[in-house]
Amino acid sequence: MSLNRDQINSIAHLARLSLTDAEIPVYQDSLSKIVALVGELDAAQTAGIEPMAHPLPGVSQRLRPDVVTEKDQHELYQRNAPQVEAALYLVPKVIE
Repeated sequence: MSLNRDQINSIAHLARLSLTDAEIPVYQDSLSKIVALVGELDAAQTAGIEPMAHPLPGVSQRLRPDVVTEKDQHELYQRNAPQVEAALYLVPKVIE
C-alpha cells in the first residue's frame, strides 16, 4: 500500500510536524514501506495457533493474591496536607 501526499500531510499534522515539499516524498516512501511491511503480517497463517502468554515455555506469570495488606492511613496522610476540610484535600484554584 502506498500512501498519497494527502495522507502524509494528515499524518504530519497529527504528529505536529511541518514538512517541506522536499520532505514529503521522503516520508511518503518511508511510511509506505513501513505500511507494506506491516501488511505482510496479514499473510501469516495464524488459524489454530493459541495466543502466547509468555515467550518462555513452562514459565507462567507469578501473581500474588489481591489482598489489602496495609491499614487505612488517610488520617496520617491528611496531617501532612496544608489544608483539609471534611476529609478532603483543599488545593488552590488552577483555572480561573
